[in-house]
Amino acid sequence: MHGKIALEEHYAFPDTLEDSAVFVPPSHWPELKHRITDIHGDRLKEMDKAGIEMTLLSLNAPAVQAIVDTKRAVDVARRSNDYIAAEIAKNPKRFQGLAALAMQDPDEATREIERAVKQLGFRGALVNGFSQAEDPNTPVYLDDARYDGFWAKLAELDVPFYLHPRNPLPQDARIYDGHPWLMGPTWAFSQETAVHALRLMCSGLFDRHPGLQIVLGHMGENLPFAIWRCDNRNKWLNQPPKYPAKRLLSEYFQDNFYITVSGNFSTPALLCSMQVIGSGRILFSTDWPFEAIDEAAHWFDACPISEADRNRIGRTNSLELFKLQDLLGK
Repeated sequence: MHGKIALEEHYAFPDTLEDSAVFVPPSHWPELKHRITDIHGDRLKEMDKAGIEMTLLSLNAPAVQAIVDTKRAVDVARRSNDYIAAEIAKNPKRFQGLAALAMQDPDEATREIERAVKQLGFRGALVNGFSQAEDPNTPVYLDDARYDGFWAKLAELDVPFYLHPRNPLPQDARIYDGHPWLMGPTWAFSQETAVHALRLMCSGLFDRHPGLQIVLGHMGENLPFAIWRCDNRNKWLNQPPKYPAKRLLSEYFQDNFYITVSGNFSTPALLCSMQVIGSGRILFSTDWPFEAIDEAAHWFDACPISEADRNRIGRTNSLELFKLQDLLGK
């Protein structure tokens, strides 16, 4: 399929580059370093070969979220947004951006998303899970009341928010002790992000701002498979949910979340997700440079789904969600 749009596609700039080195063996770091810093060279060639018309670029992980010094986090977020905005300006019909935000300071994050959208032309934001604000051992999740003003601004701007994974802090990762291979994309990324997403659903956030749209990668971080059980929870006891939110979690999942196929090129997982959340809320992505663009594209183009669904997932859902018609038409 030609004309695909991809939106979990990462870059790094000097301040955050080394954050990605831990995800590959030293022997592969030179290749990953090239992939994640390159914008207009091999990345664009890979997009052309894979039939990807546009990529939405986002900062690598954990980057800003793991910077304990709040002033530095704010500075790095702002400079990374300025950096990638300048790169996007060189070829805006092929590249657009998702803003990095220093959620350590909710007021600064609110100002920065407004600047990124209104002045830099970004199409939304991508944040790498919880933040570490001043205390490196205390994760701050996005259902915290301190973010009420931020979510109100995001709803006003009417742009999506991509909740991207990061590993849990060491004291919260003891279940993985002795099994370090379960960290990262193998398991811990999805577990951490799914719980974070459920916290947002339970908190009442979407009752206050019903138009908010959150994007999850990796085929929804296992939530399409699990969301029914989250609602059912020993239903024979006939007890109402104890969370503040007013609706079933599956209803928020179906109304306030999109998922991407990034890094999860599994046909059974895609078919399950289509049954749970619908093809109108699934988006193509690759997770470059950590996954291969050609593998993602070849799998997706050959998936046994209807051409109408392929076009929705591959292009038109992203076109509408991120309001890209000004650049790409209909």
